[in-house]
Amino acid sequence: MTKAAQKITLSLSQDIPFDKLVLSQSNVRRIKAGVSVEELAEDIARRGLLQGLNVRPMLDADGVETGMFEIPAGGRRFQALSLLVKQKRLVKSAPIPCIVRDAASEILAEDDSLAENMQRVALHPLDQFRAFEALREKGQGEEAIAAAFFVTPQIVKQRLKLASVAPALLEVYGEDGMTLEQLMAFTVNPDHGRQVQVWDAVKNSWNKEPYAIRRMLTETSVRASDRRAVFVGVDAYEAAGGLVLRDLFQGDDGGWLEDPALLDRLVSEKLQVEAEALVSEGWKWIEVATDLPYGYSHGMRRLAGDPAPLTDEESAAHATLLAEYRALEEEYSGQDEYPEEIDARLGQLEMAMEALEQRPLIYDPAEVGRAGVFVTLDRDGSPAVYRGYVRPEDEPREETAVQDGDGEDDMGQGGDVGVSSWKPSATSAGGTVITSGGQPIGADPTEDEEDGALKPLPERLVIELTAHRTLALREAIGRSPDVALTLLLLKLVTDTFRTSSASGSCLEASVRHVYMSAQAPDLKDSVVAKLVDERHAAWEADLPLGDDATLWEYLTALDQSSRLALLAHCLSFGINALHEKVNPYGAGISASGLTRRMAHADLVARAVDLDMVEAGWEPTVDGYLNRVPKARILEAVREAKGEGTAQLLDHLKKGEMATEAERLLKGSGWLPEVLRRADLVTFDGEAVGEGRGEDVDLPAFLTADLPDSVASMMAAE
Repeated sequence: MTKAAQKITLSLSQDIPFDKLVLSQSNVRRIKAGVSVEELAEDIARRGLLQGLNVRPMLDADGVETGMFEIPAGGRRFQALSLLVKQKRLVKSAPIPCIVRDAASEILAEDDSLAENMQRVALHPLDQFRAFEALREKGQGEEAIAAAFFVTPQIVKQRLKLASVAPALLEVYGEDGMTLEQLMAFTVNPDHGRQVQVWDAVKNSWNKEPYAIRRMLTETSVRASDRRAVFVGVDAYEAAGGLVLRDLFQGDDGGWLEDPALLDRLVSEKLQVEAEALVSEGWKWIEVATDLPYGYSHGMRRLAGDPAPLTDEESAAHATLLAEYRALEEEYSGQDEYPEEIDARLGQLEMAMEALEQRPLIYDPAEVGRAGVFVTLDRDGSPAVYRGYVRPEDEPREETAVQDGDGEDDMGQGGDVGVSSWKPSATSAGGTVITSGGQPIGADPTEDEEDGALKPLPERLVIELTAHRTLALREAIGRSPDVALTLLLLKLVTDTFRTSSASGSCLEASVRHVYMSAQAPDLKDSVVAKLVDERHAAWEADLPLGDDATLWEYLTALDQSSRLALLAHCLSFGINALHEKVNPYGAGISASGLTRRMAHADLVARAVDLDMVEAGWEPTVDGYLNRVPKARILEAVREAKGEGTAQLLDHLKKGEMATEAERLLKGSGWLPEVLRRADLVTFDGEAVGEGRGEDVDLPAFLTADLPDSVASMMAAE
């Protein structure tokens, strides 16, 4: 016979006057956590008691109910009610909704207290976000929501921002398919389509950390700390219609500017205004460029101006500052160190005096009429103006005639040597020529990659790569006097014994600066560029360049090692290992001449033991991998890491392939053929690659959905 299930009887609910309630010692909550009693009291005052108290009748020594009730579950609510009574906002006899447990129940008071605190389930964060969003949609502002739930308005903004993520991603988060930190990263970019695209790209990837998600969502944007953004100002950018992406969950350094094209236009316009302000000074030309290339002033003469004298007011101000500075120094001269406020004051005085002492230069008006100015951006985003540069073609004709001896332009022997490549493009009302973007920027031709054939490197890329090598050779020659001397002797012997290369001059040995018309943006900031500039500045500071007699005396007095070092440095500026376009009509370098130049450069590279990897060149996405077809990318990975690794990249789109190839090639020492030395052992296809490919740490998504042939090959390995 089936036993009937016992019917459940629930405890009765009853309104009990507040002054008949006391807190039970059986309440298990001892540690304060979560919302404070004060905030809970304010919430009860606003919306009332949402949940009744769990109480039990109190018995006397004989087991008879006393009319009082103890509270084992709901102690914090009781304390909040007590605070309201104490504040006289609630009367002592106010009825309080309670659930009354039978005094004879077998369930212990501690049991009830523990169950009420453990059985509750916290609201999922996504439900919180959506609830805040629903409140806003029904008319509540962020301040009102924050006040109602005792949080800051910033927290409300953050939760509303999380609720605004693409619905598809919110569903993934709700099903625990992504972490809260990952969801927070997606709030950086409000574009739902882009959010979903990024998630699809990273969800099966080896790297789906929040920082990687943020980077992908902002990869086409410009940081607000970028010097261009600092120069224009984020407010001006937004006023022009630009969108700024911001991160509410971590420091974003001002956010990201979403429209680089608009930013570049604003930079150009503002620099143009800076240039227009200089027109009244009477310069012949003004070149405007956001970023000046390395060697932008090669071949130009720099005017030597005289500092402008101080005005009477400035002289008086400087004297006052100096007097105060010396008085403080004398007053505290007997102490080991200055008091903090005195030290700060001395620093202020020094800065004020330096500002007065840094005088603008005054130039000869006749020289100003043939000279020019460069207007650009400094590293910190402030405008930088470099005045007083004279191009060779603007030098007085009388000086040129004396130098040539026969009245011909000195370019007749060597082409446009040392002449700036910038040409006039716009003339202001005052007659000053203002140019912008003077260095030609050629678009790379569209590459047909469908057939996967290994095509030659784009010619501009080859020129840029050989510019890297030329600068590295200059640096190496500059610290190799013996090699420099041999190189100079080779030039002299060639001129002496090869009649085909002889010219009408009694001595053809000379050094001319070779301008690198095509160069990668990172060339000027490379290690070798800094070494060359530092060495040049050191020599320039020591050499007396005023007149030939003084310079001759100085050079004569130098010791032999210093003479060789100076010879090496000067000779290094004549290094030209650049690839150039061959002109079939005879002007410029011939095909055989270019071949000989490259072979000659390789001889020098061996002599100075040049290593382009040590010189700082790496195959990056921007500098190489995105500039070549997919077949070239795969070739590089194959040579460095083996055939198996290359095949794992074969199914990727070019952008993804280039990014992964950069990671795989980093630290491998791989170089494109144009940067390798013929005398060194180079990568040799699978023979070298297979040995290097064993320890490759590939991302998981590269092994997904591979062709059966590749999968079987990997299984065989």
